[in-house]
Amino acid sequence: MAQITDPSRTLLRTCPLCEAVCGLEITLDPDNHVTSVRGDRQDPFSKGFICPKGASFGHLDEDPDRLTEPMIRDRATGTWRTASWSEAFDLIAERFPAIVAEHGNQSAALYLGNPNAHTVAGALYAPVLIRALGTKNFYSASTADQMPKQVASGLMFGDPLTVPVPDLDRTDYLLMLGANPLESNGSLCTAPDFPGRLKAMRNRGGRFVVVDPRVTRTAKLADEHLFIRPGSDAYLLFGIVHTLFAQNLTDVRVEVSGLDDVRAAAADFTPEIASARTGVPAETVVRLAQELAAAPTAAVYARIGTCTAEFGTLTQWLVDVINVLTGNLDSPGGAMFANAAAGGIARTKPFRTGRWASRVRELPEAMGELPVATLADEITTPGQGQVRAVITVAGNPVLSAPSGARLDVAFAQLEFMVSVDRYLNETTRHADVILPPPRPVQSPHYDFALLQFAVRNYARYSRPLVPLGDRPSEAGVIARLAAALTGRPHDGTGGQDPLTAVDELVIAGTLHKAGLADRRPELIGDNSTEQRIDMMLRLGPYGEWNGGTLNLQVLLDNPHGIDLGPLQPRLPGALRTASTRVELAPQQLLDDVARMRGRLDDAAPDLVLIGRRQLRSNNSWMHNIATLVSGSNKCTLHINPADVARLGLGDNAVVKSAAGSLTVPLEPTDAIMPGVVSLPHGWGHTDSTQAVARDHAGVNANVLTDDSVVDVPSGNAVFNGVPVTVTPA
Repeated sequence: MAQITDPSRTLLRTCPLCEAVCGLEITLDPDNHVTSVRGDRQDPFSKGFICPKGASFGHLDEDPDRLTEPMIRDRATGTWRTASWSEAFDLIAERFPAIVAEHGNQSAALYLGNPNAHTVAGALYAPVLIRALGTKNFYSASTADQMPKQVASGLMFGDPLTVPVPDLDRTDYLLMLGANPLESNGSLCTAPDFPGRLKAMRNRGGRFVVVDPRVTRTAKLADEHLFIRPGSDAYLLFGIVHTLFAQNLTDVRVEVSGLDDVRAAAADFTPEIASARTGVPAETVVRLAQELAAAPTAAVYARIGTCTAEFGTLTQWLVDVINVLTGNLDSPGGAMFANAAAGGIARTKPFRTGRWASRVRELPEAMGELPVATLADEITTPGQGQVRAVITVAGNPVLSAPSGARLDVAFAQLEFMVSVDRYLNETTRHADVILPPPRPVQSPHYDFALLQFAVRNYARYSRPLVPLGDRPSEAGVIARLAAALTGRPHDGTGGQDPLTAVDELVIAGTLHKAGLADRRPELIGDNSTEQRIDMMLRLGPYGEWNGGTLNLQVLLDNPHGIDLGPLQPRLPGALRTASTRVELAPQQLLDDVARMRGRLDDAAPDLVLIGRRQLRSNNSWMHNIATLVSGSNKCTLHINPADVARLGLGDNAVVKSAAGSLTVPLEPTDAIMPGVVSLPHGWGHTDSTQAVARDHAGVNANVLTDDSVVDVPSGNAVFNGVPVTVTPA
């Protein structure tokens, strides 16, 4: 009897579905279908950890509702048809340049969604689209998420990508605000197996305190959980800063400017004032300051719940003010800076915001972006510079941006729209052309963005597991799109396709600036994208052109990834401030303290809305996977039972804000504090063409968020602390 052999094969890659960068072992059958996924135990960073999102990678990779060919919409009938790649790009090249020629470059806008941070194409080639459009109307999910942290870091350290992260593996004390890494796996803090790292900290005698309006899964793991009124985190942190000064508990160990200015700014924010605004007892505010100062090592970490609030940038600033004042910035066990392996030309000018402003509301740019909260204004308001054509890449702002219903109406008014997306969804249904990326297993992977925020220095590169066939890569789609937007031949000229032309231009320019033009022949790789990655690795802090040994071949020879060691002190070398010191009191932020001080006498709303992270969800496109919309992943309104009784509510209720209203099912729970209700993000698939998502539609929480309210220094949207009323349905 012939022996039966298993023709399947197991390959390695990094999970692209969240910020944890976990290594995966993926088994493919002979037809290149994913048959199983498990954690890569030999990955030195993730060590086999995997979450439900990673375990569902195969289902997402082969979702039957994903688009596999370009789609073109007939505006007259509203119907869709498949098209060839050439036909799709030809239509773009015909329509888009004509609109720009008639109305100017500012009539075009670009929106980049969150998944761009998880792809090689998004990291390396999105700038090509920005340059091709030549517009200041650039928007992304950053201003619905983390922009306050990046603005605060930019003003303090001179570079918005120089973001301190808690040194989780060595800290003795962690104060966490508005973060729920047991659900999210971490954010602006790349730490595979975040739960395991927190448990290890407690097992070695460390202390872990969570401040959150909800008793989250993370809060249940903590030594202590403190309820706090949504949006008041900056008051709590100022109360801690006040106490550190008042009790002479400061121990500043890095060179700073503005220490006395911070002391003066904190003078009004006594623990009693902080308590009145936050609901945290004054004696607890004092104790937190004392514990942070007394711990051998400590770190303060705050994330999306604090970023997406009215004083998000001040909160993120105060996080690192405390890290500085307690001697824990840039120190092992404190808040430290990763040293990412893939380098380039370092920033030479200090960071600043407001180099231009939006046309309608005059909101300032940050990091080259305008706030997504004003995108609908730019489309619907007539006049010179009105946006008439939009490109979206891997984003669904109708569900993810504030006042999503306004964007839904605005997109319908556009003269032309192109979406690079795997789905026909709530946003892309307004497009004239949809260009789908390949399956994830057909794409390379290197975490350019996320490894800048890692809690341990690490590098890993994954080649595509499955051939592309006759379709373009995701990077190729973006490069061809950029060519079509400017009317250039999207199939390339002179024997060089647009993608190779872009890469060669970048490689030549970077090597010239580095004085290494003669080293071009040394770069390796199967294509120009890999050669770019090789160049970045060689130029990086561990690279062979920088005194080290790292290059692309080293990563190819180590497919499980390479541990580059624990975080090391990097100051003052990592600073890009004009003073070459940590700017502890940037004037922009001191100015905003006055706005915050003006809220001291405001009455707290009776009821406010906050968001909610879910373990099996990261973006709206994950709601079409049956395994990810099961269990606790429900679109319900969490509400305290006392509020249910006080308001006379039943099974469903009407939630109303200044922006809109929703009817939602209630899920009473003691896990949320009275006076606060919570809805998860990214739902509302009522009109979706995605079968699973449509069957689990939920409601769009961003119907309730008001796009007229933003965090002033960063322009970030405010999703937490939204005043609402809740009445019986």
